[in-house]
Amino acid sequence: MPAVVETGTPAWRFNGIMSALVTSRLPDPYPCLRVVRETGSFLTGEIAGAPVTLVTTHAEASAVLAHPAIGHGFRDGVSYRGSAEDGLGSLLRADPPDHSRLRRLVGRAFTPSVIAGLVPEITTVLDELLDEALAAGEVDAVEAFTRPMPLRVMCRMLGVPDEDEAEFGGWADALTRGLDPRPTLTPAETDARARATTAFDEYFRRHIAGRRAEPRDDLLSALVGIHDDGDALSGPELLELCTLLLVAGYETTVNLLGGSILALIRNPDQLALLRDDPALVGPAVEEMLRYEPPIQYIARTALADVEIAGHAFQRGDGMILLTGAANRDPAAFDDPDRFLVTRYAGGARARRHLGFGVGIHYCLGAPLARLETELAIRALLRRVRTMTLLDDTVAYRQQLVIRGVRSLPLRLAAA
Repeated sequence: MPAVVETGTPAWRFNGIMSALVTSRLPDPYPCLRVVRETGSFLTGEIAGAPVTLVTTHAEASAVLAHPAIGHGFRDGVSYRGSAEDGLGSLLRADPPDHSRLRRLVGRAFTPSVIAGLVPEITTVLDELLDEALAAGEVDAVEAFTRPMPLRVMCRMLGVPDEDEAEFGGWADALTRGLDPRPTLTPAETDARARATTAFDEYFRRHIAGRRAEPRDDLLSALVGIHDDGDALSGPELLELCTLLLVAGYETTVNLLGGSILALIRNPDQLALLRDDPALVGPAVEEMLRYEPPIQYIARTALADVEIAGHAFQRGDGMILLTGAANRDPAAFDDPDRFLVTRYAGGARARRHLGFGVGIHYCLGAPLARLETELAIRALLRRVRTMTLLDDTVAYRQQLVIRGVRSLPLRLAAA
């Protein structure tokens, strides 16, 4: 990693920023992120000639995310990221008032009661996958457990037949790779993202038309049928929202769960605490989101000239919030590099992590990701006596935005 302390040099203006971002590909990025954070709360450089500021500390990152003058800027044409080309427009890339309208409409279908009603379905899927994994004895936990569970749940929520799951998984992988900045993608990856976007749109156009004609008891039918004082989701908005649900509702949980299992294996004392007191599982999921956030950076744009925490931004300035650095800020968390399942337990006054963001863009799918991860950890505690890592050199996905294990070879013994 370059000498990030030389923040005024031409090398820092691009190389320092990119070096900070690629840490998410490392087995342990946090020593590098510590150096970046200790260099300063705001580190300004350039990407493709546009001013971009890294925000590295918890208080400052929280203030930026919560500020009404900070958003995406695509509608107004001021985003340093150009246009939203990754197939994930609509809610994920919108600013008020469009964002407020979309969030209100989607919230009428994606309710807490809908999420709570998924418990039996998720439990059934988990048990099916664990039956197969325990029978095999040695598995790649990503392929056998952490990947198929949220994919299967999301497909069933959207009314996608089981036989289409594999194809959906391929589309989701291509779209997720496309979340990274376009200059970091190969031509093949850019083409794969475009093909996945087109294929997904064609598939769901047919499904949406079918649900309009014959509604079913699934989330897609609920989204199609939303009305609020005469307002409803348009066809393009429905397509973009379905894409977002697949990628965000599936991908976040895959990486959160994989990182959680690895953290528990590498911290056997914390795993023992969970076995002794399963009531700690819910708080432990919050600690997992702080300790290994699946989303390693959050991109934003200044929608107006504004000063936040003493730093001046001009309209159109870009910013990248390093969640991995902010979530381990010693000014916000005691002993931040330790994985402690009791950190958020019993009404503990731990600071809010940035695993799902802050403010109006707080992750809509956070309750689902939490529920799936908590149920998965409970199922593992209930049904698996030991989990042994077969290769301590764990490979991570080679992406910038998303952090997650690429494979997790385990030997499992049934309880």
